[in-house]
Amino acid sequence: MTNPPPLHPFAGLGPDRVLDALDSVGLRGDGRLIALNSYENRVYQVGMEEGPPVVVKFYRPQRWSEAAILEEHAFVDELAEREIPAVPAMVINGRSLHEFEGFRLAVFERRGGRAPELDDPATLEWIGRFIGRIHAVGGLTPFKERPALTVETFGTEPRSFLLDNGWIPPELLAAYSSVVDQALAGVAHCYERAGQVPVLRLHGDCHAGNVLWTEAGPHFVDFDDSRTGPAVQDLWMLLSGERAEMVRQLSDVLAGYEDFCDFDPRQLYLVEALRTLRLLHYSAWIARRWDDPAFPAAFPWFNTQRYWQDRILELREQVALMDEPPLWPV
Repeated sequence: MTNPPPLHPFAGLGPDRVLDALDSVGLRGDGRLIALNSYENRVYQVGMEEGPPVVVKFYRPQRWSEAAILEEHAFVDELAEREIPAVPAMVINGRSLHEFEGFRLAVFERRGGRAPELDDPATLEWIGRFIGRIHAVGGLTPFKERPALTVETFGTEPRSFLLDNGWIPPELLAAYSSVVDQALAGVAHCYERAGQVPVLRLHGDCHAGNVLWTEAGPHFVDFDDSRTGPAVQDLWMLLSGERAEMVRQLSDVLAGYEDFCDFDPRQLYLVEALRTLRLLHYSAWIARRWDDPAFPAAFPWFNTQRYWQDRILELREQVALMDEPPLWPV
């Protein structure tokens, strides 16, 4: 008789424990809980007996050290102190990071908003101005605890994890291994063409879902993936569509960005390389989290034959795109 697999740590994070955790830092919830869209961590909007709702984030165990989380908090605090619209962790009893029954958690003000209209040039320029301000602060001092976005951390290491742990179907193994090798060679070539580009503290995951829009403009949420890397990492995920459309979008973003921060155009050689690294990292990220019941439920198509066939085709497209001339703003 085999033993059942151990429960994932988040399995014990029910509504009562969420409310007890808040109670432990002196916040009394009224029982209204809404689970927010987060897979890496567990994030809830919680109604309060007094005052507006708050958002509480329970960090995934063993992902970040306490020092790395506090460094993220300190970076967002720097931004907020300079009136850059980022949402810092609340300081409660002198601390922004708390512990409760094996969980580390932080509490944030609830700030709503809608997705930005990325087809609007004025919206892109406005977002670009604030990313420029974020990077102006990010370049002042380096991270000491948080990792860097490199070919190794987002490419070579994820590739090794997937291959060494048998995630690729045997009949696709040769094709997948070959195209990943080609893709990583293309990434290396892009980095060679870019040369030594500066790196700084980034948001790290600056896609449209982490930029919320209100009548006052954008504000930036979820710095959980904040890390060191080239500035273009926080810009390329705002671009989509055909090449001509991405050129226009890039022009709009940089029109705002360069009001506050210089942009080295050599970084444009990295756009498709960074997209390729994100694709490799994404597959390994899901695979690493497969023991978390939230992941099979959210990604039922993962690890199917069709999934890996699509990844092979996707990477072949990236190999071709990395050979094309880089985007240049008009």
